[in-house]
Amino acid sequence: MTTYSPNEESLADYIASQDSLIQEAAEALPHQFSQCTFPLGHLRQAVYLCLTCAETSGICSACSIACHTNHEQIELFPKRNFRCDCPTEAIAHPCSLHTIAEPVNELNQYGQNFKALFCRCKRPYDAATEKETMIQCLACEDWFHESCCNLRERPNPEDIPPENPDHDPTGNEDADSEASNDLPPALIGPEDYDAFICGGCVLQAPILQRYAGTTGCLVVVRDSPTSPWKTLADSHTDVQNLSEVSPEPEPANDLNRNKRAPSPTGIDSSITKKTRLSPTSFSSTAINRTACVAPIPNETAQNIFADLKIMTDPSFALGTGDIFLTGGFRNRWCRCSSCSKELEIHPYLLEEEETYEPPEDPDSASTLEELGMRALSRLPRERAIDGIHAFNAMRDDLVQYLRPFAQEGKVVNEVDVRNFFDRLLEEQRARRESS
Repeated sequence: MTTYSPNEESLADYIASQDSLIQEAAEALPHQFSQCTFPLGHLRQAVYLCLTCAETSGICSACSIACHTNHEQIELFPKRNFRCDCPTEAIAHPCSLHTIAEPVNELNQYGQNFKALFCRCKRPYDAATEKETMIQCLACEDWFHESCCNLRERPNPEDIPPENPDHDPTGNEDADSEASNDLPPALIGPEDYDAFICGGCVLQAPILQRYAGTTGCLVVVRDSPTSPWKTLADSHTDVQNLSEVSPEPEPANDLNRNKRAPSPTGIDSSITKKTRLSPTSFSSTAINRTACVAPIPNETAQNIFADLKIMTDPSFALGTGDIFLTGGFRNRWCRCSSCSKELEIHPYLLEEEETYEPPEDPDSASTLEELGMRALSRLPRERAIDGIHAFNAMRDDLVQYLRPFAQEGKVVNEVDVRNFFDRLLEEQRARRESS
């Protein structure tokens, strides 16, 4: 239990620690959360799933803080073309920021993430036990385990260490995380690619299938269902054996198992997730070529896609069809008329999307004293004076309460401070009841 002595030195240390906490909070939440994003319409924004509310819906960051403060939530991270459900009739819990009941958002898309399921393995996310970094698909924006993308063997749940309070839930500490969790290096590390697109989305985009396995479009494959996974990097070279992942043993005749590396499907707050976005953007009208300069399709990758389209048991597949696009991929697309038409169907391939962020909070860097004085200055003069008198009275009571501790050399702990304020509340309640 944290304790401090009521002397000048320890009090200064305590005040300094509180100031440090306030500064950390300002850095973590530098935005204003006073306006719901519903009036802004459909946009790409951070979305949260409220597990306490029974409805399948999503709420914006402001409503997650202002309206669902005491509810259990999961951060789903950015979702495109999404409108906040909090003020709509889809959620019974009333919105405190947008008090007019709005119609249901019929244009919102609710994938499995809105059922708290993630990846092709459809596992629920548990921040306390999840050991792997998860990757967000640029297309469907679902989150995938690295093992489900065949980048590493799946960690043994029994080896998962206790939750690390210093762990970065955004997945920006991959090297340290892998070392502390005893995870082997990933077949394709986060520094090796810029964007990830899952096999399910690639199968719906012929232009992506054509580039799979060519320069700058990495694919993970294996020679047989019992062979190790490896990187297929270029159509004019053999498979690059940069590293290998040993295959998991697969039970025979188990057609329903869908959580192994090649077959799993479909980001923490506090999810250990990493978003891959290209720092470059390139307009589809920037280059207008008449001759197609797309690379020659990689035969191995094309065979995998052909098998995936007809395969009933993905555990025998030689690849999942996932692609890993290296930096500057938006500049490498062919811009002939035919390729441009296909690319324009998927705008995220052409230009990096803007993600809405709430406006900055001008008070985020202010101290408690500054905020208190600012609040007093906005009150009518009589109410401000009453507030100052009340504060001075509380200060005098606290000094009187702490004096015996100082005289006897006793340490003041959290329980003592809590008892003081509980006593104040009881006295206030008694005065109200007697009046």
